[in-house]
Amino acid sequence: MPVKAPNRTAPAHRSAMGREAHPRPAPGRKWWTSRKTQGLAYATPTAVFVTVFFLLPLLLVGQMSLSDWPLLAGDRGYNAPENYTDATDTTLFWPAVRFTLLYTVIVTVVLLGLALLLALLVQESRPGAGFFRTVYFLPSVLGLASASLLFWGLYSPTTGPLSRILENLGLVDDPVSFLGTPTSALLSTVFLIVWKFAGFYMLILLVGLQRIPHEVFEAARMDGASRGQIFRSITLPLLRPSIALTLLLCVTGSLLAFDQFFVLTKGGPDNSTVTVVQLIYREAFQRMNLGTAAALSVLVLGVLLLLNAVQFRGLRRADES
Repeated sequence: MPVKAPNRTAPAHRSAMGREAHPRPAPGRKWWTSRKTQGLAYATPTAVFVTVFFLLPLLLVGQMSLSDWPLLAGDRGYNAPENYTDATDTTLFWPAVRFTLLYTVIVTVVLLGLALLLALLVQESRPGAGFFRTVYFLPSVLGLASASLLFWGLYSPTTGPLSRILENLGLVDDPVSFLGTPTSALLSTVFLIVWKFAGFYMLILLVGLQRIPHEVFEAARMDGASRGQIFRSITLPLLRPSIALTLLLCVTGSLLAFDQFFVLTKGGPDNSTVTVVQLIYREAFQRMNLGTAAALSVLVLGVLLLLNAVQFRGLRRADES
């Protein structure tokens, strides 16, 4: 019986395969073609942008908050902590803080509730659901300043259509001044913000709803759970990360409210709708005192960092659970 000759090419083949699986770097490879250098090249523009437009202005604001810094001309020198004491002693400081907090609470509660309701309404893939999702989301595409100008025209008691519609329906006898009293000005601004941002927050909550497996709802229905029980025991707990993100964005945006009040009310009537950011604007560009305005900005930044840290902690816990 003939003896089969050993396959002497197998080791060479395996050696070649091993060399292909673990290729050695080319000896003449240039440093600028390495992955580390390429990563630095991709990250450098972003790092430069953040440094120039965020970090350096932040350091400048910190220096201004500790200095006597007039807007146009004058001597500049350190006067810490005079700017911070002057900021808190301003007549409008505490009224602006109270109004900003009240506005934030109202907007957050109304906006979150309406956005959750809209998300539940368009959650199912039924005829017309895509159309209504688009309709609800469209106002968020419009800029806030443009939306404020639009509503300023709608609210006008002389040329606006809303007052005329109410008069034609016989609901009022005289033109309605939607921005004439502190309460009406606040509610009119809240209506503008809810109209503009409800669709945006609806989209965030809708993404969270669609991440919940349908099998969970089907199992709950088979066990005889009602819609209210499913909503309380399944939907809300599993939707907690999306709700936390919505709260984070809504609270931060409300505390920094400026455009809508600047366009609609100018802080009136009788300075009843002055927000903290409007107070910063007045100190800087009306009273020409950048030092006090910078001190107010640093205080607002500290409050926002504290609130965001608390909210991020809650968001992380929600993700872990």
